[in-house]
Amino acid sequence: MTSAEILEKDAQFIWHPLTQHKTALPPLAISHARGNYLFDGDGKQYFDAISSWYTCSYGHANPALTQAIKDQVDQLHHVVFAGMTHEPAVRLSEKLLKILPHNQAKIFFSENGSTSVEIALKMAFQYHFNRGEKRHAVVALEGGFHGDTFGAMSASGLSVYNGPFEDLLIDVIRIPAPTTENIEDVLKVAERLIAENQIASFIYEPLVQGAAAMQMNDATALCRLIKRFRESGIICIADEVMTGFGKTGTYFASDQITNKPDIICLSKALTGGIMPMAITSCTQEVYDAFYHDETGRGFFHGHTYSGNPLGCAVASAAIDLLVSDEIQNGMEQITDSHAAFVEELSQHKLVGEVRHCGIILAFELAIEMKRYGNERNEIFQWFWNKGVFLRPLGKTIYLVPPFTTTSEELKFLYKTILQFLDSRSV
Repeated sequence: MTSAEILEKDAQFIWHPLTQHKTALPPLAISHARGNYLFDGDGKQYFDAISSWYTCSYGHANPALTQAIKDQVDQLHHVVFAGMTHEPAVRLSEKLLKILPHNQAKIFFSENGSTSVEIALKMAFQYHFNRGEKRHAVVALEGGFHGDTFGAMSASGLSVYNGPFEDLLIDVIRIPAPTTENIEDVLKVAERLIAENQIASFIYEPLVQGAAAMQMNDATALCRLIKRFRESGIICIADEVMTGFGKTGTYFASDQITNKPDIICLSKALTGGIMPMAITSCTQEVYDAFYHDETGRGFFHGHTYSGNPLGCAVASAAIDLLVSDEIQNGMEQITDSHAAFVEELSQHKLVGEVRHCGIILAFELAIEMKRYGNERNEIFQWFWNKGVFLRPLGKTIYLVPPFTTTSEELKFLYKTILQFLDSRSV
């Protein structure tokens, strides 16, 4: 099909995610992708500046990842994971636990980030139930986003996602994200909540709150909050769906925080964007609360595609890439380049706050505009016309480029951003 034919049939048949179709721009009709670029049906290329929602961290059609799936597909492409196991799942679990924070001990498989959070919340509720406690409340950070399923949505603080469902959500108490300035006040709030509520879990995005316009939080302050909740027997859940696998400068954002979570949620870059897969890892202590002669104390949550061998094989290959010198050097180069660009970007009159953590770079436009609407669509379109794919969060423009991004590609991105700023300043 031509791009025009695809768009015509798309408009006829398809309902896209996170889209108000009456006001949205027509989607880009992508025909293929290679390396760090997307290509439309007319042959125009677009640099994937957000790694396709932070998943394709090793570029598109990475040879090592595509080979892993080719090698696996003729051996075992799927099997029920309840009552069965296989080498790809065992191999992935072993590799993953070697790089996860030291207290993680068990791996639970699912298919997407929202579900990994749903599982974590259920684990926390049942952990207390199995120990004879009925704890029903969850503490979450203001502005957090954890997914679209009901538990994950409940823990999220974005009204545009939650509005129609507010009366149906689980009991979630939101607190400000801790900073060096407010940590003492936040700890006082935590003390009051602990005294007045039966809190099952505390869920947080470590270091970077993605959907909150890449808000970046203080590791030391967050560490103190985690410590206090854990001292009260509250299960701490790190949602690393976005931050996991190197984006913050370490394998996981939790590596930069002394007090470790009890449960970690992973997806997105887990398979390098090749296959849908998610993982919820936990400590031995959490697992042991379910280990019992009574069947009903087991964790009765399952998905048809849990532990899919193809996903396991490609995720295992992705970990090999992550720990390689080539990718580690690439991440370091991007981090250093971003740091240098921050200095230049900060001087522009149209730029407000600039934030940088690992390969994540975000800045605010010094204008007033809505998170969604025509102005945002205009920014989308401007960058598309220049051959760059990104998704502004209101007046926040951010980059999360693939680890395979070259210095020349970074220069192109930075130059394009400055051109955009200059075009808006006229």
